[in-house]
Amino acid sequence: MEERHATEPVFVLVTPQLGENIGAAARAMWNFGLSRLRLVAPRDGWPSPEAGATASGARAVLDRVGVFPDTGAALADLSHVFACTARPRELTRPVLTPEAAMAEARTLTGQGARVGILFGPERAGLINDDVARAQAIVSVPVNPAFPSLNLAQCVGLLAYEWGRQGSAQPALAMSWGSTEAAQGAEVDSLAARLERELEPAGYFWPEDKAEGMRRNLRAMLARFGLTRADVQTLHGVVRALVRDKPRGGPRGRAR
Repeated sequence: MEERHATEPVFVLVTPQLGENIGAAARAMWNFGLSRLRLVAPRDGWPSPEAGATASGARAVLDRVGVFPDTGAALADLSHVFACTARPRELTRPVLTPEAAMAEARTLTGQGARVGILFGPERAGLINDDVARAQAIVSVPVNPAFPSLNLAQCVGLLAYEWGRQGSAQPALAMSWGSTEAAQGAEVDSLAARLERELEPAGYFWPEDKAEGMRRNLRAMLARFGLTRADVQTLHGVVRALVRDKPRGGPRGRAR
C-alpha cells in the first residue's frame, strides 16, 4: 500500500507497458527523494520482477506502489493534477515547463493540496480523456522533430525539477579538495615576492608604467581566486626559477 506524504506529489503512470520502465521511473523518483508512485492498469500486471530488477536501490518506492483500475480512481483524492504530454490538445489549459510546473506544485503542496503528475503509456502517451482530468499540462521543451521521451526519462525530468527547487545546494559552489582559499595576506606575500624577483630582471620598464604593471600583477593574482596550495606552488615555481641566478643585472644562468 502506498505511503501517503502530502508534502510531495504523486507520480501516476497510466497503463505502463514495461516493468523495466516502471522500475527506471521509480529509481529516478527516489534519486530526488520522491516515493509516491501509482500505477493505472499496468499491462503486464503487478508486481513485476522486471521492475524490481531495474529499480535497483529504489525498492522503497516499489514496495509502496498503489495500483488502480482506471485513471479516475488513481486521481480521486488529488486536488490538482499536471498532465505530461508533448502533443497539442484541443483543451483550454495552462501549459507549463517542468520548472514552472514543479514550482507551482511546491506552492500547492505547501498549502496542503494533494498534487499529482500524470504520465501516459510508452507507445502513445496520454489519451484526451485522461488529459481532461488535469488542471494543467506540462510540456518538455524538446526537439520538435523528435518530441518522444522515454517514460522514465520524463519522470526523471520532473523529479529532478522537484528536487532541484527544494535543494539548499547553490547553483555554483567551489570544491576545495584538501585545501582552502588563500587569505589576502598570503596573496600579497606572493605578489611582493614576484615583484622582488622581477625588479632586477628589468620587467618593470619603462619606469612611467612600472606602477601600473605592479597593480595589474596584483589584480591578476586576486582575480585567479588562488587556493593556499596554489600560492605554495607558485612560491616553489619562483624559487626554482631564481635558484643559482645572479642577483644583479639582467637574468641569466650563471656559467
